[in-house]
Amino acid sequence: MSSPFDLDAFAFDLPPERIAQQPLAQRDQARLMLLDRASGQIGGGRRVCDLPDLLAPEDLLVINTTRVLAARLRGQKVTGGRAEALLIGAEGDPAQRRFRALVQSRGRLRVGLGLRFSQPSQDISLAAEVVALHPGGEVSLVFEPGPSPYSIGEAPLPPYIRRPPGDAESPESEGQRAHDFERYQTVFARVPGAVAAPTAGLHLTPELLQRLGGIGVEIAEVVLHVGPGTFRPLRDEDFERGKLHREQYVLPQATVDAVAQARSRGGRIVAVGTTSTRVLESCTDEAGRLVAGEGETELFIRPGQPFRTVDGLLTNFHLPRSSLLLLVAAFAGVDSILKAYRQAVADEYRFYSYGDAMLIL
Repeated sequence: MSSPFDLDAFAFDLPPERIAQQPLAQRDQARLMLLDRASGQIGGGRRVCDLPDLLAPEDLLVINTTRVLAARLRGQKVTGGRAEALLIGAEGDPAQRRFRALVQSRGRLRVGLGLRFSQPSQDISLAAEVVALHPGGEVSLVFEPGPSPYSIGEAPLPPYIRRPPGDAESPESEGQRAHDFERYQTVFARVPGAVAAPTAGLHLTPELLQRLGGIGVEIAEVVLHVGPGTFRPLRDEDFERGKLHREQYVLPQATVDAVAQARSRGGRIVAVGTTSTRVLESCTDEAGRLVAGEGETELFIRPGQPFRTVDGLLTNFHLPRSSLLLLVAAFAGVDSILKAYRQAVADEYRFYSYGDAMLIL
């Protein structure tokens, strides 16, 4: 069974220089495109700092408080040659020091392969061994006793953000790594567990949140630990299953109550990012009731599917042919989104994780 959608329709030409490689000096100075869901009308000339002028006092803003782990490890194979690992999460008893990971190195990975990862600035290294191979290129690593592997990791930047190799031990490289770990994290990140940032939230600042609160916009929280699947291309089996990769979520009762209160006063539920959207829509039943809880979601939102809780969406500009682009197209309409993306390319908006934003209301 092939995809019911023509994914080529969700492809677009993007000049490489439009892919943001560095964050802006001030988070909330990112450009903000406006898109009206009803009319498809596109507006520009705004910045994220203008949100208090665009939201109403009755509205509720829902943010994702996941915290990105220092999940990228750099090192080498014991047989020689560079190796890099992305830790996806612990497996089983933490005392076993066993982690699921994606490993990049020359040559075929095999059970028994030894690796050593290090953080030159801290003069720390840890040995690990491949103990199992899994579908999709994942492996299981067991680390030797010692500090947490995350203590020698760095920000797991997506593959389209490139850094020159440089000298890993130079002050410049160390400064860049520290800068990335700070900026590839929202200012409200506090629940560790993600291997990718909820990027729409990267634009918000404490001062902006305070200004929103000052006009009456309330803030509510969810948690969705973004996994590596967010960067994987869509496959036919995703459409066959009607599901995506699993991601852990938490929807607190306080947020359910806040949604109900916003509804009662005529406010809109505005999700910050596709991650907050997935939590809210995953926890809404067919009768439209939002139910608190925690677990794993595989929700795959595609054009034609209804939204039962989310009324507005603050989102970045996403990769072509991606599940994230399909979600925003489902929310705003395929034609409207594709037109908006063409306009964003023409107007030289910055794309992807460190890029500009769109507000769909």
